[in-house]
Amino acid sequence: MDKGVTPSREAVNEQYRVVDKSAKSTEYSFGMTQPSAPHGDKPEKYAAILDAALALFVQRGFDATAVPEIARAAGVAAGTIYHYFPSKVALVNVLYRRWKEHVSRLIYAAFPVGTPPRAQFAAIWRVMATFAQDEPAAFAFLELHHHRAYLDPESLRADTGMHDFGAGFIRAAQADGIIKPGDPYLFMELVFGAFIRMMRACWEGRLELSPATLALAERACWDALAAPPSA
Repeated sequence: MDKGVTPSREAVNEQYRVVDKSAKSTEYSFGMTQPSAPHGDKPEKYAAILDAALALFVQRGFDATAVPEIARAAGVAAGTIYHYFPSKVALVNVLYRRWKEHVSRLIYAAFPVGTPPRAQFAAIWRVMATFAQDEPAAFAFLELHHHRAYLDPESLRADTGMHDFGAGFIRAAQADGIIKPGDPYLFMELVFGAFIRMMRACWEGRLELSPATLALAERACWDALAAPPSA
């Protein structure tokens, strides 16, 4: 979507319908089913490697994690990892796309096309909050680590796609006068930055995320975006 164009709500909703239809039609659902191993190999080994890599990358970071450590945690020989992945960089990219695409599909499936922007914002928030609480390691891996140095073009496209989706939602709401004028990407980063800090505070024991707290945080973030009532 062109950053300089403000689309109509009808055009944006049609974009969401196409994306949602594509997401629902795919047979592969990351996180819902066991990951598919290449060449028809044993999927349990492939999944064990991805799970071990996720845990170690979150605990130690990508650079500080060695392939033999991943192999030990997965219960496989180091050579087995190279049977599935040509390098550690290839492994981390598969892992990144696995979870980024899973989150994308959750959001696309839950996004209430044709409803007011306020309800759409709440739906996105609920999906993200549920994912962050249900899959804390995956959320931390995606959002609390710096990936740019090793992401390949396919992974970068997966990341950009979600950014464009969020910015498109904000643009459409701005076109209706529901969200205040401003750079949609800036607003998206501000809201998501607040969400990440909220989750970090929860994991560090500084904040208890009760349903009431989550609802309060969601209203506060919406209020930061919402256009002031017309006089």
